[in-house]
Amino acid sequence: MTFKKILLPAFIGSAFFLGACGDDAPVSPNNLTPSSAVVNPSLSSSSGITPLPTSSAPVPASSSAASVVVNYPQLATGANSTYALANYTYWKSYHVSSVEQDMALYPSIAPEFPLVFSAAFLPASRVIWSNQSTGYYKQSCSVDDAVDNKYRACTVSEGMGYGMLLAYFNGDDATFNSLWNYTRAFRDYEGTGLMPWITYSFHYSTPDNSSATDADLDIATSLILMYYKTGNAMYLQDALVLVNALWNLEVNPANLLLYSGDTDLWKGANPAYNLSYFSPVALRLFAIVDPAHNWTGVLEAMYAYMQKVQNAGTGVFPDWSNEAGVAVNPPNNSATTTYWTFNKEAVRIPWRIAWDYYWYQDPRAATILTKLNTFISDKAKGNPDDKALAVNYSWNLDVGKDKTNNTSVPSEWYAAWCATGIAGNAAWLNACTMGMNNTVHTNGLPLWNSKSSYFSDILFTMYSGLLNGAFLRPAGI
Repeated sequence: MTFKKILLPAFIGSAFFLGACGDDAPVSPNNLTPSSAVVNPSLSSSSGITPLPTSSAPVPASSSAASVVVNYPQLATGANSTYALANYTYWKSYHVSSVEQDMALYPSIAPEFPLVFSAAFLPASRVIWSNQSTGYYKQSCSVDDAVDNKYRACTVSEGMGYGMLLAYFNGDDATFNSLWNYTRAFRDYEGTGLMPWITYSFHYSTPDNSSATDADLDIATSLILMYYKTGNAMYLQDALVLVNALWNLEVNPANLLLYSGDTDLWKGANPAYNLSYFSPVALRLFAIVDPAHNWTGVLEAMYAYMQKVQNAGTGVFPDWSNEAGVAVNPPNNSATTTYWTFNKEAVRIPWRIAWDYYWYQDPRAATILTKLNTFISDKAKGNPDDKALAVNYSWNLDVGKDKTNNTSVPSEWYAAWCATGIAGNAAWLNACTMGMNNTVHTNGLPLWNSKSSYFSDILFTMYSGLLNGAFLRPAGI
């Protein structure tokens, strides 16, 4: 059996960049619980990552404290952190695979796993991407002799960032460390501080080693949070590798807006920006641990740009926009017929802004969320169970029409619209959170047991954690 080789040159792969938000229905894997072992203690000597001297790192207010007393805004009366943890457990059992599991699933490529995953990067686990059955991704993400998950050999960096955040907020240190090792191994192998946006199981042949800014932000954020929880400087050391690379490669120096990736495709004369990549919490944390760079300036520039885009349209956001704040088709042509709508990219915006509001009560976050909530409340006549939530609304009807092809409300969309009520619409938040918590399971099984996908499942789990009170802020930040 021949091993799969590097599939396409990076410049070709970049044309498909940012396709992580797929909606194909996955084949549910029969995953076991990932290894509970901790990070290999030898990694500091064999991987080039060494602990920082204590005097070089910000000192957590309490290295043993998992959270600090914060004046959080009121969540829904039915918020249930136990439910959020159960939902995370369901998600992990279906969507996280260890290197040992992949060795069994993909025996033809397993012999080459050690080329990337030496002992320094074990135990390791990945978040499985959606089932791919057509086109480029079928070629890139398949293993011909696999019985199960034949077309699910790929992982996207977005999923790794989300997975690390979910593991952190659910107190699952073992899974956090195994996912971290996966990112570390590929970043080490590729020789860059950033994570390739799409990888092939635990194999060296990455379909495309360009980066995705949102994933880099989330991975770095999770590491900073873990540092403030544990006091272990190795988390901070690795976070700073990402943070410095982000500053050098994914921040536009002319206007301090976040590029969508690190390649020239995203840095042309008129870049296409993706507001779902704006993570205010990440930028606040970067400003704490990396005072040498103007991360506060990036935060201010991104909030101003976000409000400019929102105020120029109907109240929702387009998936992609240019510096002038106008909806545009991105250069990879990934959203030719949807770029002006609140769609698969923009559905993540309420989570990121609600998270900032929950922790820091930024008035700009409240304004943005309130405008979104007013828009959808009017459309749905105050009822979060109205079919109006199924529509992908246009940012500006002069640019393009609403997309009304959905026959039902995907779970992550329902949860996203729920989150818009966190800044003041208690009635909406209460009703919507109750609906979210009551409709996930069918006959005791998670909805994604048969019907849903990587993206729906992981984003819903993230929203569920935030809206049910699992997002506790660590001491010191």
